[in-house]
Amino acid sequence: MRLVLASASPARLALLRSAGTDPLVLVSGVDEPAVVERYGVTDAEDVCLVLARAKAEDVAGRLDELDVAEDEPLLVVGCDSVLELDGEVHGKPVDDAEAAARWRRMRGRSGVLHTGHWLVDAREDGGTGATLGAVSSTTVRFADVDDAEVEAYVATGEPLRVAGAFTLDGLGGPYVAGVEGEPSAVVGLGLATLRGMLGEVGVRWSDLRTP
Repeated sequence: MRLVLASASPARLALLRSAGTDPLVLVSGVDEPAVVERYGVTDAEDVCLVLARAKAEDVAGRLDELDVAEDEPLLVVGCDSVLELDGEVHGKPVDDAEAAARWRRMRGRSGVLHTGHWLVDAREDGGTGATLGAVSSTTVRFADVDDAEVEAYVATGEPLRVAGAFTLDGLGGPYVAGVEGEPSAVVGLGLATLRGMLGEVGVRWSDLRTP
């Protein structure tokens, strides 16, 4: 049994590997703004879920691009994360100015990081054919960083590469004061959430291929 990660995120891949799995990676070609517009969603949980679904289903339709045996049992997982702050939905900042402005709003406060997951059971034999989703929402408390710290962090370039303009497992870690919820979901993929979804299609975590 093997997972196919529909994401280019090195953090998500590292999470799955650290949890003892050996996933394949096939990056989706989804136009995210177009998907959000097509579904007409504005709620943060809905946004991350429809994007996760679009990514997973795009990759599930392209599994012939993978160099695997025809009978290899595959399960596709797509993910997307957005930050909700003051009722607004935030993804990746478009430039340094937006990242710095967002951090000046976030510092000393809390936001909710929503991570959507979508699983497609693509097993040829014995699979359920199921396609299902779930959202993990985690409250993140940000440290009260000063302007110099904000500018220094933004200058690293990391905030522009991640939803919410911060990381928990990278350079942004010192600026996160605490989390309430599923920590791995803040990194980009809720391991406990995914385990529960796999259980719904009759797969145990221990069934997944290991390195």
